[in-house]
Amino acid sequence: MFYKELETDRMILENISKNDRTFIFEHFSDEVVTRYLYDEEPLKTIDGADEIIEFYLKDESCSQHRWILTRKSDGMKMGTCGFHCWDEANSKIEIGYDLNEAFWGKGYMEEAVRAIIDFVTQKKWLKQVDACIYFENKRSISLVEKLGFKLTDTKYDVFRGEKYLHHVYSLII
Repeated sequence: MFYKELETDRMILENISKNDRTFIFEHFSDEVVTRYLYDEEPLKTIDGADEIIEFYLKDESCSQHRWILTRKSDGMKMGTCGFHCWDEANSKIEIGYDLNEAFWGKGYMEEAVRAIIDFVTQKKWLKQVDACIYFENKRSISLVEKLGFKLTDTKYDVFRGEKYLHHVYSLII
C-alpha cells in the first residue's frame, strides 16, 4: 500500500478500513461534524458508511486516501483526514479533515495535518496541497493559515441547489 499508518505524539493515523464502519456512520451522521461539508448529506444509514469506506479502498493509487485519527491514550477515534481530487498533471492534491466537536480546540487536527503534509513532503510526488474551505468555517481557515497555507482562490460550489462560497488555500511544498 502506498499510504502507511502515521504516528504523532498523541495519535495514530490509521488507514481507513471496513472495521471503521460504525465510527464512520456515527461521525458522518453528526450534524455538527458535517456542518461545513457541502458535498454530501449527513449519513442516514449504515450503507452510507460502507460507501465512504469503499470509495477510499477502491484503488491503491495516490488519488484519494483517508486516515482515522485515533488517540493513543485510550484508542478513541476522533475524526478523519486525508486526500482527494489529485491533479496528477499539476502535482497537487486537496486535503480534507473533520473532527468530533468534543476534540475541538485541543490541537489534534493541527497535529494530524502536519503529519500528512510531512508524509507527502517525504514522498516528493506533490508540489502543492490545497484546502477548499467554506468561507464561514473560521476554525478551519485558522488551522490552514497557522500551517502556512495562503489564500489563492475563491469559488462557488453548488450543493442542494444552493451556491456556497469557498476559499481555496494552498501550501507550496
